Amino acid sequence: MEKALENDAQSILDIQIKAFNPLLEKYKDYETNPANETIERVIERINNSNGAFYKILANNTFVGAIYVFWKDDIHYWISPMFILPIYQGKGIAQKAITLIEEMCSKALTWELATILEEEGNCHVYEKMRYSKTGFSKKLNDSATLIYYKKDT
Repeated sequence: MEKALENDAQSILDIQIKAFNPLLEKYKDYETNPANETIERVIERINNSNGAFYKILANNTFVGAIYVFWKDDIHYWISPMFILPIYQGKGIAQKAITLIEEMCSKALTWELATILEEEGNCHVYEKMRYSKTGFSKKLNDSATLIYYKKDT
């Protein structure tokens, strides 16, 4: 993994669109799906002083990214995180989360959200000791965002 720079923004957006497009087509969550974000939003995240975008590499190939931001230096939030579809299901996301947790060792809590109906995603997070917070947000008739938290 390596920290993304502003000149990585277009590549990040291209991968983000490819990764989230299947979910956009499936759930029609046009207002919240990262496939609909702009290049300006990606650049804003890259330049955020309370966050960092990291490129996820597999065998030196840029296959995804993970954005982390922090509230008061001890509460960390992951969003978005994405892997190109052809690299999904290979443990890359788990490895990226593990690496980011190790890199940000002063974190006392980690939080993230995912679509409840994506059981595979939920399973990965629960396997990594993230617990449902009990908070959820209905995006539309077919998709609910569910929140997870992990105490270190």
